[in-house]
Amino acid sequence: MSKLSHIDADNRPTMVDVSDKKETVREAHARATVQLPLEIAQHISGDEIGTKKGPVFATAIIAGVMAAKKTHELIPFCHPVGLDDCRITITMDGNNAVVDCRCKVVHRTGVEMEALTGASVAALTIYDMLKAMSHDIVISETRLMAKTGGKEDFDRGRS
Repeated sequence: MSKLSHIDADNRPTMVDVSDKKETVREAHARATVQLPLEIAQHISGDEIGTKKGPVFATAIIAGVMAAKKTHELIPFCHPVGLDDCRITITMDGNNAVVDCRCKVVHRTGVEMEALTGASVAALTIYDMLKAMSHDIVISETRLMAKTGGKEDFDRGRS
């Protein structure tokens, strides 16, 4: 039998059965880093940058929340969960835009994939809105920072 949760006894991909799991408050925090060239970072004032397309970070936050809510439509074996909360913040750290996505739900399954999807799509939106200024934008370090409420908690230590 496989140790992979999405592989059944016959080695076929399958959705995880969560019907026997306990409903608990489950939270996840994911982060993505968008490395901006100096010439773009210099245009950011008050943690925002405006372009002809509109306010970059505000638009990225909206896109990230929308994506987190639709994660089950994008990732084949994700359970549909009605998020109780999804918050995205974008802060500047030097030339880096740091995207943090925190998701929360009361459910039988966690929201790690929703948080990762939200952070990723927000980062991609930043890229899309700034690519006319430079193609030297790098999206990196998309990772889970913390999760609570499931079988075991996880904390990368800087959540």
